[in-house]
Amino acid sequence: MKDLPIDRDYLLDTLRQLLAIPSPTGFTDEAIQFLQNELTRLGIKYEMTRRGAIRANLSGRRYSPDRAVVAHVDTLGAQVKRLKENGRLELVPIGHWSARFAEGARCTIMAESKRYRGTILPLKASGHTFNEEIDTQPVGWRHVELRIDERCTTLQDILDLGIHVGDGVAIDPQPEVTDSGFINSRHLDDKAGVAIMLAAAKAVLEAGVELPVDCHLLVTISEEVGSGASTGLHQDVSEMVTIDNGTTAPGQNSSEFGVTVAMADMTGPFDMRLTKSLIGLCREFHIPHQRDVFRYYRCDSAAALEAGNDMRTALICFGIDASHGYERIHASALVDVARLIAVYMQSPPEDSA
Repeated sequence: MKDLPIDRDYLLDTLRQLLAIPSPTGFTDEAIQFLQNELTRLGIKYEMTRRGAIRANLSGRRYSPDRAVVAHVDTLGAQVKRLKENGRLELVPIGHWSARFAEGARCTIMAESKRYRGTILPLKASGHTFNEEIDTQPVGWRHVELRIDERCTTLQDILDLGIHVGDGVAIDPQPEVTDSGFINSRHLDDKAGVAIMLAAAKAVLEAGVELPVDCHLLVTISEEVGSGASTGLHQDVSEMVTIDNGTTAPGQNSSEFGVTVAMADMTGPFDMRLTKSLIGLCREFHIPHQRDVFRYYRCDSAAALEAGNDMRTALICFGIDASHGYERIHASALVDVARLIAVYMQSPPEDSA
């Protein structure tokens, strides 16, 4: 096994390109098309599942049983719940996130034949009109509305634009990379994970190392609503590592630096044999890491097990501050996670360890 060099510029550029493509759950086709093109460019064979997820493959000495690495490209967002008489839109969230983080967000309405820009605002948005009520009004999705950047003051105006109930709303990521290496953006969960996966695969290909078993690269499209990797896996996958965010909040042991190895989430402990193997790889290759347990968190691994897949699962994370809000990570953590994934792909599978 080798500690392979990770192309940091490629990783960050891939992340920037993914962030620029709207992909709330249910509206992921454009992001998937981008990934199809990138896999083709890298020379990685892939196939599409019936639901539109990607299942790629890096060949190894043995094709079965094999392993998988998974990340999700779908993000939080919203849908149009109601067309309002005042020419604005009532929304419901896609995924679990607070309307507190939606207030003031710029967004795109993904109508059937055209896209429109707008802003999500609290119902009482003008301090000159509502005075202290702007601070005392409740927080929640029933207390915000989407203001469309068109001449639109009636329900009929909305219909004339071709906007309908159920249309998707993509929230602007607003990415910024600082000179100190911090990346601030919405939707780092889990587009950073997809970028990590591609960077690790690129490192393996460029190094020309032979993998012990086939490694599937799975990109799911519905993790934020709970189904994620419940479909799309070959039945010969014996172990799967999920790449996702770790929450760097008070009471948690995650960090914005290094790899966070999750020991358990709300669905219970991850497979201890596979998890300890990943920790052992971190130690062997001097990859900075820490462990954490998450109370209010589930990922693609849980969805795969609940669907009846008989496999070992583990979760490795890049630490995110303000998860499901305006998120922040550090570029060095993305590189460290990619290093671990590249080493993991070269390691013996647990059924032969």
